[in-house]
Amino acid sequence: MKLSIIIPAYNEEQRLTPMLKAYGDYFLPRYGQEVEFIVVVNGSRDRTADISRAFSREHPQISTIEEKDAIGKGGAIMLGFKHAHGDLIGFADADGSTPPEAFDDLVNHIGDAGAIIASRWFETSVVEPRQPLKRRVVSRIFNGLVRLLFGLDIWDTQCGAKVVRREVVEQILPHLGLTRWAFDVDLLFQVHRFGNPIVEWPTTWHDIGGSQLRILKASLEMLIAIVRLRLLYSPLKWIVTLYDRTLGRYTHPSV
Repeated sequence: MKLSIIIPAYNEEQRLTPMLKAYGDYFLPRYGQEVEFIVVVNGSRDRTADISRAFSREHPQISTIEEKDAIGKGGAIMLGFKHAHGDLIGFADADGSTPPEAFDDLVNHIGDAGAIIASRWFETSVVEPRQPLKRRVVSRIFNGLVRLLFGLDIWDTQCGAKVVRREVVEQILPHLGLTRWAFDVDLLFQVHRFGNPIVEWPTTWHDIGGSQLRILKASLEMLIAIVRLRLLYSPLKWIVTLYDRTLGRYTHPSV
């Protein structure tokens, strides 16, 4: 099988249907039996799982994994990694912010790289509507910290569309363990740490309504997450254990 697309979904009953329809209408005629979709529904309290299963009954290339606990985006993707069969394994947000044509661009341009990621920060990228200034500032501060702390020459670690070669997924999966905001950074850091090239590719990205993101709360959690991750790969990793047993229970319970 050529391609597996993992879709982590948490309380996405309003946005999952148009996303699956758009991706199905695009990929199924082009890839046929060479593509699979793995929807990982985790901790949802709405009809997300029912909607996904309805698509699964109609299209055998679409499968549904239901995890009753809220394991976060990272946990859902790692679960999807374990069930994927494709030579290329990617993931996309359930809100459909990355259109299928842009995701297919990643598949077609991975070349010899270990991973390819969508980036909203190229001049040729299309971002609609343009993000509010506050959100753009937070994004650049976060990216600067990631580049400083992890040595990753990447401008957009957080865009939701990424494709990784199967052999690279198998290489890094035993070393992944963080969910929520630090997952994408951890993923890319592991890909880089094992010597696999990463390609960053311009994308089209649409801000889809319905997000429950609270920018100030998210910013604090993002900061804590990447500092925690950096400490894990340092002689000071004992601080992480101390943090998890004390403040982490309250400020960042799901890592």
